[in-house]
Amino acid sequence: MNKTKKLLPILCLCCLALSAQQKMNDATAPLHLMQPQYDYPYGVPDKAKINSVLSKVHAYLESTTPTTIVDKNKGKEITDFKNLEKAANLTFGAADFRLVSYEWGVTYAGMLLATQATKNPKYANYTNNRISFLADLYPNLQKWEKKHPEGEHPMHAVLHPNALDDAGAICAAMLKAKREGLDAPVDPMVNNFIDYISNKQLRLLDGTLARNRPMKNSLWLDDLFMSVPALAQMGAYTNNNTYFDDATQQVLQFAERMFVPEKGLFMHAYIMDMESHPTFYWGRANGWAVMTMVELLEVLPKEHKNYNKVLELLRKHISGLAKLQSANGLWHQLLDKNDSYLETSASAIFTYAIARAINRGYIDAKAYGPAVCLAWNAVAEQVNEKGQVTGTCVGTGMGFDPAFYYYRPVNVYAAHGYGPVLLAGAEVLLLLQNAHPKMNDSAVQFYDKPVKTTAPIFSVDE
Repeated sequence: MNKTKKLLPILCLCCLALSAQQKMNDATAPLHLMQPQYDYPYGVPDKAKINSVLSKVHAYLESTTPTTIVDKNKGKEITDFKNLEKAANLTFGAADFRLVSYEWGVTYAGMLLATQATKNPKYANYTNNRISFLADLYPNLQKWEKKHPEGEHPMHAVLHPNALDDAGAICAAMLKAKREGLDAPVDPMVNNFIDYISNKQLRLLDGTLARNRPMKNSLWLDDLFMSVPALAQMGAYTNNNTYFDDATQQVLQFAERMFVPEKGLFMHAYIMDMESHPTFYWGRANGWAVMTMVELLEVLPKEHKNYNKVLELLRKHISGLAKLQSANGLWHQLLDKNDSYLETSASAIFTYAIARAINRGYIDAKAYGPAVCLAWNAVAEQVNEKGQVTGTCVGTGMGFDPAFYYYRPVNVYAAHGYGPVLLAGAEVLLLLQNAHPKMNDSAVQFYDKPVKTTAPIFSVDE
């Protein structure tokens, strides 16, 4: 150990004593060891604090998303699903969030990953209990519809998906749960979702998934996540390469039209009949895209013809995203517009996706690990004491002007924030288990092996 390493802890103590007696200056104290005033905590994330955030989110959602179905007219809970036909209209019990939305598909996946990271079964139980509830309801609602063709029920979009939003994210979560051991009859729902994605959703002539909203043949970057992870999980579930072929082609064909290499970002929108396309780099849509590629590579066979193309695209996208991270760790609503607000859901998605890319060896921990730590520490600050996620942009369509994105509201009931926060926290826990971050000269650094020194500045050649 060199003399500097021995002296630095002493110097730090001397600075504290000196500050009480006389003014610090360059001649009297090592000023480079002064602690900056960060907006959010800086440094290697604390595992206990990550667990605390995950637990708070779980507790809030467990208490506000019950598994109940109610006779809408009488306000009475129905516990015997075989007697649903006695009610003309049905609804889920009072809740803060919908159990069958695409946002909740992400939440279900986040809970599953949280159990993997923490070894606490309560998170996976949350998902498994609710998916089992939906699976039990599904065949009984099919029968109920025959007797009540004009009636209302809360799983209409599950039985009759009419958009990728209705199908992809929740289907992917169901397949993940099933592959991780869930014993529930999800196959009828899964097959219905996959049939919609594969055979019923509008496509361009080359097979690219599209919508006729807000204009004919519109490509929404969001739709990558609303389709590809489900196709990929189905490929893994059935060992059918057709699903992998479709999934990879979607990513590559979207990227051909919407990825801007010089920025390393995706445009949010692409309209086939327009010569000039709206070039707004919306945060959460880029989040859906980067998470799509991470989720796809997780199950895509490495020998697949498009594996390396998807991997290279992921690396370029992560590089572009990392360059636009703000000083406090979050990303902006419009990624390249620093005067747009800092947004939680996109920031959490980026945290998860970049951490997972490190954990899977797609990118270098030394280059990107510190950005993940910075991001998680900021995201964690957006979870309040109730377990609610703050700062999340509400549902957002496709806009052709900046004001549309700048002024989208944020709300704690914007469901888009909860799954990403769970995914981010869980993946950062896994990163801390696998990697070796350490503070060195007041900065977060990642090392190939554990560093045991307690010195504030150290060399690694010893």
